[in-house]
Amino acid sequence: MKTTNDLTTTVLMQLHADVLFTYDSRGRMQQANEPWPDRGPAPLFFMGIPVTGTPICKYRHDVPDELAQALTAQALLAVSAGMPASPPPDTAQYRHLLQADKWEAGPSFLVPENFTAAISGIQLTPEHAPLLGTGFAWLGPELDYVQPCAAVVEDGQVAAVCRSVRITAAAHEAGIETLVPFRGKGYAAAALACWAALVRKAGALPLYSTSWSNHASRSVARKAGLLCYGSTLSVG
Repeated sequence: MKTTNDLTTTVLMQLHADVLFTYDSRGRMQQANEPWPDRGPAPLFFMGIPVTGTPICKYRHDVPDELAQALTAQALLAVSAGMPASPPPDTAQYRHLLQADKWEAGPSFLVPENFTAAISGIQLTPEHAPLLGTGFAWLGPELDYVQPCAAVVEDGQVAAVCRSVRITAAAHEAGIETLVPFRGKGYAAAALACWAALVRKAGALPLYSTSWSNHASRSVARKAGLLCYGSTLSVG
């Protein structure tokens, strides 16, 4: 694992792109790099805009080369002006080129090494299935795939979880869920802190990303003091 001092925002964004998708021999996206067996499709186009540096563009395997070249030319105009605060202003241009309405954009973060929380979490393994209750019953079949998985337990029941929803040897991407009655208590941040420590112990970097419309998730990142290294746009 690289040390924090080695990690430019461009390096982090490349790690982010690597962990999100699977790739063919040409470096074209194939599927979402989900750890469970039924992986979803990759988007037609992915762009990662680091805080400093040029955008990183990825294309699905079925995007024609001519279209990929046009998207690259458009992306070269998206040079970052610093910390992101909103979706790229030219989102409509990418959607027009791809003839696609579906899109998603949001900021990307690194969980810092010194991030801790006042509330303790535990590593959630299949042996802890009785703690899932009805609220997290859906998580039981995934526990073998989404390790490390961290949880905050209250009154014998899992209240919040943070699990690895994308995995490579170099980095893991966080997925956080908190039951409605337990929101606003710092449980999401506590689960994130426990998960991040487990990921670093395994020799990988803990990454966290969200969408601009997910205000609760962005609030977790802000309150936790996560390190923003850029933003992303996915189309199709």
